[in-house]
Formats: sequence, structure tokens, C-alpha cells
Amino acid sequence: MKLFIPWFLCVCELRKACSYRATFMWMCLVLVGLSIRHDLAGVTSLVRAGWLVPRAYYSLLNMFHSRSLKLDKLTELWIQMCLKLFNPLREGKRFVCVADGIKIPKEGKKMPAVKKLHQDSEDNNKAEFIFGHSFQVVGLLAVGALGHICSVPLASRIHEGLVFSNRDKRSLLDKLAALFLSISHVLDEPVILIADAYYASRKVIRPLIKKGHHLVARIRSTSVGWYPAPKPAKRKRGRPRFYGEKVRLRDLWSQLDRFVTDRSPVYGEVNVMLSYCSVDLLWRPIGKLVRFVLVNHPLRGRMILMTTDCSIDPLRVIALYGYRFKIEVSFKQAIHTLGTYAYHFWMKAMTPISRRSGNQYLHMKTDEYRRLVRRKMDAYHRYVQLGCIAQGLLQHLSLNYRKKVWAHFNSWLRTMNPSQPPSEAVVAQALRSSLPEFLLSVPDTHELKKFIVQNIDFERCRPLQLTG
Repeated sequence: MKLFIPWFLCVCELRKACSYRATFMWMCLVLVGLSIRHDLAGVTSLVRAGWLVPRAYYSLLNMFHSRSLKLDKLTELWIQMCLKLFNPLREGKRFVCVADGIKIPKEGKKMPAVKKLHQDSEDNNKAEFIFGHSFQVVGLLAVGALGHICSVPLASRIHEGLVFSNRDKRSLLDKLAALFLSISHVLDEPVILIADAYYASRKVIRPLIKKGHHLVARIRSTSVGWYPAPKPAKRKRGRPRFYGEKVRLRDLWSQLDRFVTDRSPVYGEVNVMLSYCSVDLLWRPIGKLVRFVLVNHPLRGRMILMTTDCSIDPLRVIALYGYRFKIEVSFKQAIHTLGTYAYHFWMKAMTPISRRSGNQYLHMKTDEYRRLVRRKMDAYHRYVQLGCIAQGLLQHLSLNYRKKVWAHFNSWLRTMNPSQPPSEAVVAQALRSSLPEFLLSVPDTHELKKFIVQNIDFERCRPLQLTG
């Protein structure tokens, strides 16, 4: 009970995203199911987790496909709520966000945007090629009272697989930049974005700099920079030179006198010494001065980092990039604990895709067919966005209600440490065990209890029977 009360107070902040009260209540049941379910079998598992009657399955499907749940408004309200629930990590006066892509296997031949995807991964459990959906995700780094840092998912969208118009020449980088700028507009403050080497591109950096944001990323070892051209003593005819001496960054590894040894600022590392070299050079993709930081780590090897903000100390650049793995941890919990991407919505009227399918071109399809595709894509995005919200609420309980979570965790872990914030899986178990107490203890007039009781199958809710 003590966990569901603050949980529901947070969910009530999202009511304005729903056109009707019934839509809001069904959305609450979805968030409950995502937070407490045992298995990850799509909407079916939501019905099982909440002991709902069978007809609730079709009501949940209608909610995901309904325009009464406004996706853009839901995302905006969630971002605003994150600023209230969490203590965002800051670099100076700027928020710190992380971005990355994730590819989700999908076998449906009648699922829009499913295409053949290549996975660049060192994990031998992942196939080199899969059929699935390609998402790009932006998260906000937040700091707990004990110094624990997590990546709170703000938004996740499918950015690949559909072509509505041949005139649309946007790449994945363009779409990620647009998604990030829509989020930063709601944050209404400058942001530092942390990303991997794929996003160290002109298409991402230029829109960010134009709006006052900056990027911290890893770059390839073959990258080059230029010193600014020296000003001539006497001005000559023609345009003055802008680029001076060319510098191959990998050649700097041999200049040991330029490297400084210091204690590693990377999150979680203790008594680790590394050496680094910092140099400010012009970078041709954006035509501006950027800071390159060459890092020689005793355990992680060599890497070259880059930031578009030349005022950041090199050690802080290393520390900021060290937070990038937090979004990978967030992905793991989203996939295995919450099932954020475990949807199975098929489109009955869709032309089946082939096993060699790439992008699905829709410019020759009818307006009705294109409308149905957009409707199905909105359903995917609503499901995933609610998964991001459910995960963020679990992180909120973990950071701000740590003692209550451990008190309701009626299970065992080999690595239990109640003095540290629990994982999303532990919080989900605590919520699962406290749901019967919530339903039996709160007044019958409570909005969430009343709606659950109206749609519950009492023959299947054994925990309530045993508790009663």
C-alpha cells in the first residue's frame, strides 16, 4: 500500500494526456501491468498480472490504438514530471542526456516498419542479422541521494523501416536530432548529449549547436583535425586560409610528453590511474573548434573522445562519457524486466513482407492503407512510451522510497544490499507483493481500486483470497 500511493499520485500527473476518464483508467491498468507482470507476452500478460476479466484484453487493445491517448502530450507531461521526481545530473547549469539506438527482433510478417537489420555487437548471443524494429532512445541522467546514477528513459521512437514519401531524405541521425530537440524544448534548458561514435556527425552536431546544446561522443581513431591557420602579417588577395596544419589524432599516441596521468574519474572506478591528452582543433564536418581527448585506460584500452564545448575540463569529458553505459543498463531492464518492447500488434490489411525485406515504401499505397499504417505505428509508440514511463516510476521508487521497497521485497537475492537503491526488478517484485494489501486497505472510493475491482476476475486472484 505504501508504494502504490506515491506511485498513483505520479500517474495522476499524466491525466491531461487522456481525452476521457475511461482512457486514463485503462492507461493506469497498463502501467500497473507493466510494473508487476511475471511474463512478457504482450497485452495478454497485462491481463494476467492484474487478474483482469478476459474482456479487458480488447479494451486494452482499443486504448493503445485510440487517439484519445495523445502521444505527444503524454511524452511532454512525462518529461516535465521527471524534472520533479528526479534530481537531474548537471554539468554546470546544463542537464545531461544520453542517446542510443536499440534493435528489437520482430517476426511478424504483417507488422509495419519491420525490416532486415544488421547488429554491430560483440555479444555472441546476438545474431548478425535480424528482422525487427529499429528504435532510437533519449534518456535523462538522474542522481539519487546516495550518489547512484541512472538513465531515466524519456522517449523511444521507431525511426527506420517506413518511407511515406520519396522526397523524405532524412537519415537516422536527422531523426535522432529532431527527437532530442523536441525533448530539450520541454526541458527548456541547455543540455549536453552523450552518445557513441555513430552520432558524432555533422547532422547531429549542427542542429544541437544551433540551439545552444553540446555533444560528448567517442570518435574513430582515423579522425583528423586542423590547427587554425595563422594570421598573415599582411593581408593578401582572396579568402584567408581557415585551416592550418593537419593533425592525425592517432599520431598523438606516440607523443608521450603530451599525456598527463591522473586518477580515473569514471563512475564506479576506484584507485585506477589513466593517462590522457587534450587538444583543441578545427573539425571539418562542422567547421568549428572542438576538444579532442585521447584516453589511455589500463583496463579499457585506448579511445578518442570529442566534445563541442571546449570549456569542459578533459577529465570531466572522460567522466561524462563514462555515464553512457547507463543507457545500456536501462535497455536491459526495459527488455527483461518490464517488456517495454514486447508488443505483438499486427495489421490485418497489411501486405505481408518478404524475408529479404528492407524499407516498406508507401508512396504508391492508398490513403486508407497509409492511415492504417500510421495508426499501427502510433499503437507501437504508445505501448513503448508507457513502458518508458513505467520504468521511470520504478526508478523513482528505487531512489526516493528505497527503505519501503526493501521492506516489501518478499523474496531473496544472492547480492541483496538494502543500503543501496534496488534495481527495477526488485521494485517490480515489491509492487507485485504489495498490490493485494493496497486493494484491501485503501477505501472503496479510491479511484484506482474502484476501477480494478470493476474489471477483476475474483476466481483467479488467489493473493486476494489468501489475504482476505
